[in-house]
Amino acid sequence: MKLRPRQKFGLAISAAGAFAALCWPLWGNTSPQTSGNAQGELTAGAATAFATGRNAFSMPLPTLDDEERARFAVGNSFFRRNWVEAPASTTARDGLGPHFIARSCGGCHVQDGRGAPPDFRKGLSEQPVALLMRLSVPGVGAHGGVVPDPVYGDQFNNAAIQGVQPEGQVRIRYQTLRGRFADGTPYTLRQPHYELVNLAYGPLAPGAMLSPRIAPHMAGVGLLEAIPEADIVANAAAQAASPGPIKGQVNHVWDDFAQAMRVGRFGWKANQASIASQTAGAFLGDIGITSTQHPQEACTPAQKDCLAAPRGAQGKAPEIDDRTLSDVVFYQATLAPAARRHAESATVAQGQALFTQAQCSACHRPSYTTGEPPFPRLSSPKVQGLTIWPYTDLLLHDMGPALADGRPDFAANGRQWKTPPLWGVGLIHDVNGHRRLLHDGRANGVLEAILWHGGEAQAAKERVLKLSADERRALVAFVESL
Repeated sequence: MKLRPRQKFGLAISAAGAFAALCWPLWGNTSPQTSGNAQGELTAGAATAFATGRNAFSMPLPTLDDEERARFAVGNSFFRRNWVEAPASTTARDGLGPHFIARSCGGCHVQDGRGAPPDFRKGLSEQPVALLMRLSVPGVGAHGGVVPDPVYGDQFNNAAIQGVQPEGQVRIRYQTLRGRFADGTPYTLRQPHYELVNLAYGPLAPGAMLSPRIAPHMAGVGLLEAIPEADIVANAAAQAASPGPIKGQVNHVWDDFAQAMRVGRFGWKANQASIASQTAGAFLGDIGITSTQHPQEACTPAQKDCLAAPRGAQGKAPEIDDRTLSDVVFYQATLAPAARRHAESATVAQGQALFTQAQCSACHRPSYTTGEPPFPRLSSPKVQGLTIWPYTDLLLHDMGPALADGRPDFAANGRQWKTPPLWGVGLIHDVNGHRRLLHDGRANGVLEAILWHGGEAQAAKERVLKLSADERRALVAFVESL
């Protein structure tokens, strides 16, 4: 982990498999410039973490007090450490499965970072962990959501505990697509095709729909949660009133903690409204851990071995208690976004101008001022009143047929995806050793991600295709500086 020399250090906390050292910088009344594009280095004012390297996404908000730091450390432990099969000598971490794709939150979000698809050259020998497969069948489910497959549920799990069959395996094959920039420079893209094979409980239902979803990096999610709903709705209204193809849509979704419909902002189709709801759902779907919000294991009637498997917490309570779940949510909500790099570079400044000229900022809105989080007890008051620079409108956009998954999710249709935030993109390689982007990791780097754009973003992509090699490098340098 690299830190700016001018930072001071305080308490250091270590956790199994976590930080070599967790440093707590002290800040004065520092605030970013908020006019125009004068972001500078600060991605979130006093909440910015000046860190690079392996732990760049794992730093807490620098402004947390001692009590919040302790809670952050507890949540970090339960986020990273593996859950075990029941029965176990401890009931604090037992209850893994019966079906699962990972043994911990950190199994998908390694170092709080971004997942990647498996090496396609290894075939079925390497199954995806950080790339999950959503499932549903045609129709409208509870609260306007999806209808799960009657046998395999709403998520495909390719791992299981002893005595239970994995639901099957994921096969990925790639088709090579070739193209050229206007200056004649060739490029290639890899189009993934997904298949579920060796199904343990029989075939999928007729018309079953499959959607791959990569684990995104986590830093700054608590600040995204604190963006007022009115600002997201205003983004859609402004785009609707503007000329041109950009017409983003709000996804209104059911929130398990609010017990109400809320504006979606998390997940690749904005199908979750809060970190808490996302986390409780992921504990059940990804690890097989029950909670107050999801007290029943995700076993369907056809999965007899799953239904008969032992439960954690001696079968007497949810496998993760409310306090522990709240600490895991708090941990995520107080992860700090990293500072920009090379903010004063002339190449970065050129790339920023090209980013605006190509109208990328129409969807990747640069900045917001944060408000109160939806559940203050699960976050920190330190997330409020900050000017942040995530570069997203948090809206759904039609991205064209090449990226379409054909699977609706609440108000999202089969061609729509949420605009992902761009902060931290340039640090993914440092943290996770790859540059895989988009909803299923098909793009190897920023430029490939742009080349996959279509639909509402087709005109922006065509502008990028006309750039010179130096201009393309500048554009990438800007995005990777965020």
